[in-house]
Amino acid sequence: MRPLFHPALVNGRFGDPALYVETLFESAAVMFDLGDIGALAPRKVQRVGHVFVSHAHIDHFVGFDRMLRLLVGREKTLQLYGPSGFAARVQHKLQGYQWNLAELYRSDLVVVVHELDAAGAIRATRFRLKNAFGPEEIGVVRSAERILQRAPTFHVSAAVLEHRTPCLGFALQEQTHINVWKTRLTARGLPVGPWLTALKRAVAENRPDEHLVRLDAARSIPLRDLRDVLTITPGQKIGYITDVADTPANRRAIVDLVRGADILFIEAAFAKSDAALAAERAHLTTEAAGAIAREAKVRRVEPFHFSPRYAGEESRMLAEVSAAFTG
Repeated sequence: MRPLFHPALVNGRFGDPALYVETLFESAAVMFDLGDIGALAPRKVQRVGHVFVSHAHIDHFVGFDRMLRLLVGREKTLQLYGPSGFAARVQHKLQGYQWNLAELYRSDLVVVVHELDAAGAIRATRFRLKNAFGPEEIGVVRSAERILQRAPTFHVSAAVLEHRTPCLGFALQEQTHINVWKTRLTARGLPVGPWLTALKRAVAENRPDEHLVRLDAARSIPLRDLRDVLTITPGQKIGYITDVADTPANRRAIVDLVRGADILFIEAAFAKSDAALAAERAHLTTEAAGAIAREAKVRRVEPFHFSPRYAGEESRMLAEVSAAFTG
């Protein structure tokens, strides 16, 4: 089974938080946090359509300037998601530059900022290059499930956590995983090709049996006659948690959000022997990260955001997380 999501930490386990997720068969990528993204090729940055920012500390959001530089001049809408107050911070970033020639650009860059509050309200504000990035209020919606984005093949939900400031945790969930059996295609005399992407999308979007799937310029087949070449299984799930205090409330919220994840990216800023320092700075230890992953019954844990004080001790930090995870 080929996974839909292909995540990679841009800066490894010690650098600024930034998780780049490519989605199979999709033209756009998503990101979680926007620390330093200098290591990302411009073409990869330009593919990003949705960015989920836990909070606006500099190591989680400094990459916005590079992204902005690479997107100005392109026709694009960039969706940003963050906690309460995030739109004002984005506005300050944008207004730090002069846009007196904005009307001369042929293409318009639109930045839409979505803020999630603790009550589940999501407030949207739009900033357009051709309007010199002045704020335009879009409105407020409410989501009991705190779903920030819903696409045909996946959705992203969030929890509001505490880091002495609201900080979001995220879960990226594939709706269902749709697998094509090549042996069944062969038995039916059907070719492998780009049309399979359209077939998968039709199933993901719950198209009716009468929906026609185009194989090529000459042939289309009703969806009902193609369902036998597919199997549908539970979708892939990825959790992303960083910069949270180790409190009972945070633990409950994290476990509820990422339960059963295939991969959990979770901060482990401090070694277990430095629990007092972790508490002082509202971060998790290696032991806490592993224990949360175990309680949430995730399949694999990927710790990151190690403090630079442990440079050269990556093996130790990983071993401590693993020991708590395996129990």
